Amino acid sequence: MTGGARGIGAGIARAFHSAGANIIVSDVLDREGSELVEELAGNALFLQQDVRDEQRWQQVVEQCADWGGGLDVLINNAGIEAAMPLVDFDADVARRLLDINVVGVLLGMKWAFRSMRPGGIVGKGGAIVNLSSISSQAAAGGMAAYAGSKAAVERATKVAAVEAGKGGYNIRVNCLYPGIIQTDMVDQLIDECVDLGWFGGSDECRSWLTAKTPLGRFGSPEDVAKVTMFLCSDYASFVTGAGVPVDGGFLYG
Repeated sequence: MTGGARGIGAGIARAFHSAGANIIVSDVLDREGSELVEELAGNALFLQQDVRDEQRWQQVVEQCADWGGGLDVLINNAGIEAAMPLVDFDADVARRLLDINVVGVLLGMKWAFRSMRPGGIVGKGGAIVNLSSISSQAAAGGMAAYAGSKAAVERATKVAAVEAGKGGYNIRVNCLYPGIIQTDMVDQLIDECVDLGWFGGSDECRSWLTAKTPLGRFGSPEDVAKVTMFLCSDYASFVTGAGVPVDGGFLYG
């Protein structure tokens, strides 16, 4: 579980742990990650990881096998957002965003494939879920770099599903499109939209987002966790290459 120290990642980690899974939470946030593992109290390990670092990816995957006896599921959740109109485009910000949101996911799938496929250090197959976003499916002002990164995750998921299926890896690869989920990242996005002058204040922005969502509320990390668990379960044994919105209907509102 990358980016598992807080937000959606922490919600998914809690759900898998409650179901009896051994959980490795990785993140750059040492304190938050350690606190989460302490809260889970058993069958959970925190590892510091920057998903842009390929050597660290190899180490983390090996530790999964050594500590937990295998690697059955990878959740590529780590990511950042940045809202900026194209007239204010910052290439350095965009490169960092793409490195974390796209390269981090590709490296994760590379090393998970090498571990899970026949002949790998585990070799039992498994499931991978990548976190894309509704931004990959819609056009919203100021989100060109972020939306582009999440669209890349969606396309990479489908390519990976084909490679794994045709390669006989016994690995399924799917992605999610979370909508407006109540997390620190969404709070940051709301603040950025207000600072850019698109809304008169955070309450106005929240009201607009809620009204745009047919189910009439923000989602929770637990909402995303439930769909993630389904995609990793035997109930989804014939599902690969799929993209699933978890957005309360936002894309159609």
